[in-house]
Amino acid sequence: MSQSRTRPVSLVTGAGRGIGRGIAIELAKLGHAVVINYAGNAGAAEECLQMVQHAGGAGTTVQADIAKAEDRERLVQESLKAYGCIDMLVNNAGVAPSVRADLLEAGEESFDRLIGINLKGPYFLTQRVAKQMIEQVKSGDQSTLKPRIVNITSISAYTASVNRGDYCVAKAGLAMMTKLFAARLAEYNINVYEIQPGVIETDMTEGVKEKYDALIANGAWPIKRWGYPEDVGRAVTAIARDDFPFSTGEVFNVDGGFHLRTL
Repeated sequence: MSQSRTRPVSLVTGAGRGIGRGIAIELAKLGHAVVINYAGNAGAAEECLQMVQHAGGAGTTVQADIAKAEDRERLVQESLKAYGCIDMLVNNAGVAPSVRADLLEAGEESFDRLIGINLKGPYFLTQRVAKQMIEQVKSGDQSTLKPRIVNITSISAYTASVNRGDYCVAKAGLAMMTKLFAARLAEYNINVYEIQPGVIETDMTEGVKEKYDALIANGAWPIKRWGYPEDVGRAVTAIARDDFPFSTGEVFNVDGGFHLRTL
């Protein structure tokens, strides 16, 4: 182990920008060491690393496309090389459809890309990291943070958008993945959680800003504002603090109340 076990270690996928960056910074405020995974934007990842360090955490950046098996393994190995353990995995990496297409016209290329990055990648990364966490539990190599896993899904896990069906299907699958791993890992005291963000102000939503500005003004959800990456980050830190020790498979809505059915 290259560093002392003085900090809990969190691996956050897709952490260079947007929601992932917000999560990384909030975990840094708790004193975590954060493995900042990114797919292609090294500059954004380095900027996030500086913010993590400024917030009081430690960190390292690791390039990996989680849709690729060899990249997932390298991501885990680089994390272990840097810190010797993984206490928390946050499956945040995800992409939007390259082109929004009607459900009756959408092609397989976009579907395969979305499933590979947004569902298959997290599924098998979680499998790999879970095995590492089980080893840590069995060996007694645990910090103040017992191992746990957090999946960042979306309101699209249950909200039908017929012009981006691939995205909705991937997020719905990730929601079920939360339940599966929660049930499987409970015997090892590894809790698994799902956070469902609503409309969050990031570069991913920049292109539809006018649309959502209008929806907010018209009361599409009770708290009339955009969500911010730090809103999701604070939900993750509540889990990191072990505020819900008797909960697993739980879903946390960070959506301004969008999930409420109101008349």
